[in-house]
This record gives sequence, structure tokens and C-alpha cells, in this order.
Amino acid sequence: MNNEERQMPERPVVDTQPTAVSVAEQFQNQTLRPVLKLLDASLMTYWLHHLPKRKTPFDRFSRPEKLAHIERAIREDTKLRLTLVGMVLGQFTPAEWSTFKANEAELTRRLLALLIQRLQSHVDS
Repeated sequence: MNNEERQMPERPVVDTQPTAVSVAEQFQNQTLRPVLKLLDASLMTYWLHHLPKRKTPFDRFSRPEKLAHIERAIREDTKLRLTLVGMVLGQFTPAEWSTFKANEAELTRRLLALLIQRLQSHVDS
């Protein structure tokens, strides 16, 4: 079975403004957001699996502390960051991968911001 025959799960549709100007913004809206929405449960499962390994008393943190911890962990913990980014990159088609490589620095920055937002959205009020 070659890569083109492999069945990928259908990506959810994400409502975004159709007036994206840059390639990075278009890629963010057409690829990154739908992939992150598709992987939401998997990303959250990995995050929850990660916490006990770091002996983090996350459930005892206040909401602002939880939000700050998520951002800090993704930015500073290389293994966590690379695993989460790898989960997303693994969903790319060959054409999406080409676009990502051509704009890697900007798209990685956007991807990390979206990952942080996605995990923070699960923090209770």
C-alpha cells in the first residue's frame, strides 16, 4: 500500500475568514486548524499522559497557573513540543508538507501558538 492509498480520517471543517492574505495564514486556516481540531482528543490525551511523568500537580493549580504552565511546558519542554508537533505533521499530505517546509519558521511559530490555545481551551473556568 503506497501513501496515496492510505485512508486518512476526514478533517473537520473550521470556519475562518476566506480573506487570508499570506501563504502562512492560508495554511494556518486551511490545514493547521482542521488538523488540530481532528487531533483534539489525541493531543489532550498525550498532555494528560505527560503530566504525571513530570510530577506536575496540575490539578492543584489555579486556572491562571494552569494556563501559564501549558504555555511554559510547550515552549520549554523539547520532548513534549516535538511530540505534539510531530503528531500534527504526521497528518500532512505531501503537498501540505511541501508548503510547510517552504515556510517552516513562520508555520512552526503559528502551530505552537495554536497548540497552546487548543490545550488551554480545555482548562476549566
